[in-house]
Amino acid sequence: MPELGHHAARPDEIDMIHHELMAVIDESPHYNDLFKAHEKDRLSKSFLRALQRVDPFHVIVLTVDGVPGGGLISGPETGSLFRYWSWIFPSHRQTRLGLHGMRVFDEHWDNGKFHKAFTWVRPENEVALALLRRYGYEQAALLRQQIFGQDYVVMEKFYTKQTDTYDRGMGLGRLARFKARVDAMLGR
Repeated sequence: MPELGHHAARPDEIDMIHHELMAVIDESPHYNDLFKAHEKDRLSKSFLRALQRVDPFHVIVLTVDGVPGGGLISGPETGSLFRYWSWIFPSHRQTRLGLHGMRVFDEHWDNGKFHKAFTWVRPENEVALALLRRYGYEQAALLRQQIFGQDYVVMEKFYTKQTDTYDRGMGLGRLARFKARVDAMLGR
């Protein structure tokens, strides 16, 4: 039986995760070209590094026998956790890595800091919707013509928030903004 694992992406894995993310965006039949271009511009290597400065586990590498086979990217949204992208690399799509990824995401992030995790899914993406429902996510809304004229389903799963504080999303301090600018100048 293959060993399924995960870890926060190491600095030397950001290029690989970014490359695989760009590929899954390109190959997805569910998004129009305008959305794909928008996501590819937004989800730069600098953006992934900025997420990791907030918490290293905002960029998770899923593994099979120690070999990277998928990724999970999330970000804090004022008391909630937005699942930006969850995907399995083509080389690992016939494994149970997608199920494993759903489980480890919730096990890690249902840590008392967030009210819920949520994501937006195209209504035609029946595989993603079925997987989310299997792991306790429920449809909260159908957003009609929400992004570049396309409809999206909001899926959410409630967590048990225990802390009194709230995150402020991706607000970064001066030092973090400086590091992000250096990353951008160096093309990282």
